[in-house]
Amino acid sequence: MDETLQHIKEQFLTDLAAVNTPEALTALRDKYLGRKAGLLANEKKRVGGLAPEVRAAFGSQVNDISAEVEARLAELNDRFAAAQEAAALEREKLDISLPGTQFGRGHLHPITLLRNRIEDVFVSMGYTVVDGPEIETSFYNFDALNIPPGHPARDSADTFYVGEDLALRSQTSTMQIHAMQRLSPPLRVIAPGRVFRRDTPDPTHNPMFFQLEGLTIDRNITLADLKGTLQKFVQLMYGANIVTRFRPSYFPFTEPSAEVDFRCYMCAGIGCRVCKGSGWVELGGSGMVHPRVLEAVNIDPEEFQGFAFGLGIDRMAARMYDLDDIRLLYENDVRFLEQFA
Repeated sequence: MDETLQHIKEQFLTDLAAVNTPEALTALRDKYLGRKAGLLANEKKRVGGLAPEVRAAFGSQVNDISAEVEARLAELNDRFAAAQEAAALEREKLDISLPGTQFGRGHLHPITLLRNRIEDVFVSMGYTVVDGPEIETSFYNFDALNIPPGHPARDSADTFYVGEDLALRSQTSTMQIHAMQRLSPPLRVIAPGRVFRRDTPDPTHNPMFFQLEGLTIDRNITLADLKGTLQKFVQLMYGANIVTRFRPSYFPFTEPSAEVDFRCYMCAGIGCRVCKGSGWVELGGSGMVHPRVLEAVNIDPEEFQGFAFGLGIDRMAARMYDLDDIRLLYENDVRFLEQFA
C-alpha cells in the first residue's frame, strides 16, 4: 500500500477512537471525506498525475480506504442514533400504572355566587329575574325616574356619558321603567346588574359595581308590603332571627323613601367590626314608587301602586365574606379568588 495512504488509514483509526459525540463524528467525516479539502479527496486528485503502470493500483487503494472510512463512520453514526433513541425513550416513557393528573377546575366569582343566592331567594318569593341594557338614554336614566334636567345626578361629574343623549346607567332603577313598559301590572321583578358612577375607588366605592333592583306593582300595595318583603329576604339570607329597621330618606323616584338596615348577623346587635359598633348593617334604599314614575309609563297611580328597592350586591358580598375592601372583588387576584372555590 502507498505509504501516504497507509498513514492516512492509521491516522483515521486513531481519530475515530477519540470520537464521542455526533458533532465530532461530523467533523471527522469532513476531515477525511470532504469533497473539497478532505484527505482522501486530495489523494484521489493525485491519480491523474501518476504513471499508468501504478495508477490503477493506487486508485483501487484509495477507493478501498474510502469505503472502509465510510463504513466505520456509518457504524459509529448508527451507534449514536441508537443511543439518542434510547435516551429519548427513557425520557419520554409513560408509566400507565400511575394515577391520572387532576387539573384544577374553575369556579364562580364571589359576586356571581351571591347574586345566584339572592336570585334564588326572590324567585322563591314569586319574583321574576329580568335584564336590560347598560347604556341608557336620558329618558330611562333620568326623565322617567323623576330626575329633571339640572338635577346634580345628571351632571357629568357623576355620570359616565357616552354620547349626547346616552350614558352608562348609574343605577338599576332604569329597569323599573323597562319592566313596566314591557309587562302589564300586577308584576314582581328583580333586575341584578352592573352600574357605573364617577366614584373615586376606595374600600367601599368603585366606579363599576353591582346592584339589585326590585319592583312590585299591584293594586292596594302599601309600605307594609315593602317592609314585609325585605324582612323576609333578610331572614332567608342571614337567618330567621334577623330584624330590619327603616330610616326616612329621599330618592326622586320613590315617595315616601327609606334606607333599610338589618341587625348585624355577626354580633346580634351588640356591636362589632362588621357593623362598626352600631349593631346595624345598611342593606339599601327603598320606597313607594313615585306617582310621576307610574305616569311616565302610562300606569294610572290611582289604580296601581308599587314599591321598589335597590341593594348593593358588592357591599353585601363584603359583609357576607368579611372583606374590608370591595376592590378585592375586581382585582382578579387568583390567591383571593381561590378561597371561593
